Amino acid sequence: MSETRGFADEQSPRRLLSSSVEYTGRVWDVVSEKFQLTDDGEPLVRDYIRHPGAVAILAMNDAGQVLLINQYRHPVRMTLWEIPAGLLDIDGEDFQVGAARELAEEADIEASEWNVLTDLFLSPGSSREALRIYLARGITEVPAADRHARTDEEAEIRFLWVDLDDAVQAALDGRLHSPSAVAGVLAAAAARPSGFANLRPGDAPWPEHHSQHSTWPQGPVSS
Repeated sequence: MSETRGFADEQSPRRLLSSSVEYTGRVWDVVSEKFQLTDDGEPLVRDYIRHPGAVAILAMNDAGQVLLINQYRHPVRMTLWEIPAGLLDIDGEDFQVGAARELAEEADIEASEWNVLTDLFLSPGSSREALRIYLARGITEVPAADRHARTDEEAEIRFLWVDLDDAVQAALDGRLHSPSAVAGVLAAAAARPSGFANLRPGDAPWPEHHSQHSTWPQGPVSS
């Protein structure tokens, strides 16, 4: 077996000296923390975004097409082709349950078969935002009477079912900029030759999400 097989990122908590909230926002806060890399090392201070985490869903129909949604994103002043996604902002909600809720709310569909495509930290130098991307198959539509009423930017969402290969090419051409969409379609393309048999089940553990370990402050903190 190659020596490079089986390598993985690892938890590495360091000695935390202080932690304080510098800014409280609608969705995320900015936290400033002082810590030491070693017991006798000089204290370091780092600011980061304390984020609840998110889930994203690459929905695939029986024809092998994947669902892209088009939505306005104000910080970049662009409408982006993305995949359904949402915040993990309900305390104690199961990750897969949250993904199913977001898929129904944003795309009016449900899925009977779930796998984990990949787990990401979107900007680990400045944010604790963890993202899990699911592959959802066995697609059915939510009955019209039960559909979520979308508002604000979500009210403008447009839908497009595209062949997976076309979505991959769009990512490689630089026509897709959403990290969840790019990572999702590339991961799905990599998993397709095995018939997706090499993917983790939808309820696979996610120990990297901050809610799964006690070394990370969960709520308000103070110096």
